[in-house]
Amino acid sequence: MTIKKISSISKLEDFGRVQLSKSFFMRDFLYSEIANWYGIPNFPDHPDIAIRTGTELCQQLLEPLQEKFGRITIRSAYRSPSVNQMGNEQGHNCATNEKNFASHIWDYPDAKGYGATACIVIPSFLELYEKDQANWQQLAYWIHNHLNYSHLQFFPKLCAFNIGWHEQPAREIYSYIQPKGYLLRGEAAHEKFEKFYPNLL
Repeated sequence: MTIKKISSISKLEDFGRVQLSKSFFMRDFLYSEIANWYGIPNFPDHPDIAIRTGTELCQQLLEPLQEKFGRITIRSAYRSPSVNQMGNEQGHNCATNEKNFASHIWDYPDAKGYGATACIVIPSFLELYEKDQANWQQLAYWIHNHLNYSHLQFFPKLCAFNIGWHEQPAREIYSYIQPKGYLLRGEAAHEKFEKFYPNLL
């Protein structure tokens, strides 16, 4: 389906019905507390690009995660530039639009190309995380060795994390969970990381 511009409720409904992968539809990624609270539309200026980048995110990253760990839940995904700008200006944990191009803003490129990000929670992982928050590293290393991600950012609440696909993947892992900071930057997958996630195999 080709959707050049969303100019009516029927076109927005059609856009939401677009199936990005076996399990995910575009509508799954459009919910936003910021959009709801401030009454700002949360749909892309360039729907075809958002469909393309969202498809890559779902097929390359989210579907394999769900196949391995069971159902995943979406916390925050696509943001229109106006929604993201409001989130940034009001201090709602949104980076600037320029920093979110090719990330939460799926239909605008950054300097290196196009990309898409979703913030997700893996319910089946929560018990392991609640036993020891340091176990977020097990999940991070599993993703690093098995998926062609661009960036991961882990957060303390529910071990939610941003996972991003990009045409030019950076392969960076950052955490706001202790130990805070970068876990990996640019490293290729390697067998030495297998030891970090024995409980996930």
